[in-house]
Amino acid sequence: LFFYTNIKAQTSSAKINRFADITATAGKSQGSVAASFVNNWKFGKKKRLEAGLGLRWTSYFGSKTNFITAPARLARTTTTPFVIFFAGQRENNFDTLTVQRPFTNSVNITINLGYNFTEKINAGFNIDLVGFTFGRKSSAILTSNGNTMIEPTAKPAPFNVLLTGDNDYGSLNSEFFLKYKLNKKWGIKAAYQFLFIEYKTNTINQIAPDGTMVNRFRNKANNFGAGVSYNL
Repeated sequence: LFFYTNIKAQTSSAKINRFADITATAGKSQGSVAASFVNNWKFGKKKRLEAGLGLRWTSYFGSKTNFITAPARLARTTTTPFVIFFAGQRENNFDTLTVQRPFTNSVNITINLGYNFTEKINAGFNIDLVGFTFGRKSSAILTSNGNTMIEPTAKPAPFNVLLTGDNDYGSLNSEFFLKYKLNKKWGIKAAYQFLFIEYKTNTINQIAPDGTMVNRFRNKANNFGAGVSYNL
């Protein structure tokens, strides 16, 4: 019975990579701390490729951070999914919401991809799919056509969903990483993070060129950081 249990555990371990990690990143006047749980299944003859789902908590913080007009129909020349990555930016539609002290907490389901180059070195990519956000309300300044207006209670957008590019809604974290395994349990990693954070105005709105009212504004952060992971 002991021999059977041991063999079964080794077989299961060979097919699944389950771990938790914590990553801290920083950029210009902003940063984040994220904690994740990931369950990946390994594929291929040598089990080098892996993919799976996870759950991530991302805390974002900044100081006097600029958020620009968020809706894709105003921000980009096309809203076609995936094609939007290559679309031009319609900067003439951009207004800026400067949030004085943004702070958000997002809980999202993630999709994860990885490749094991050796037993020690692993690289991968992950991105948030759907979830929710809560955080601190903050005063903000909306700059539109050279005019400024005060927003006393800008707040984080509460719902997050991945719809590709500027079609996305809410706060979503994505990450490229390179990990080195120190031993069977612990590892360290370097990370590049692309983070969408969205705030909404509460008492004032942008008036778009087509006459519609806009209250969603997005910050796109390109941050670098490091983290630790623990195999479960």
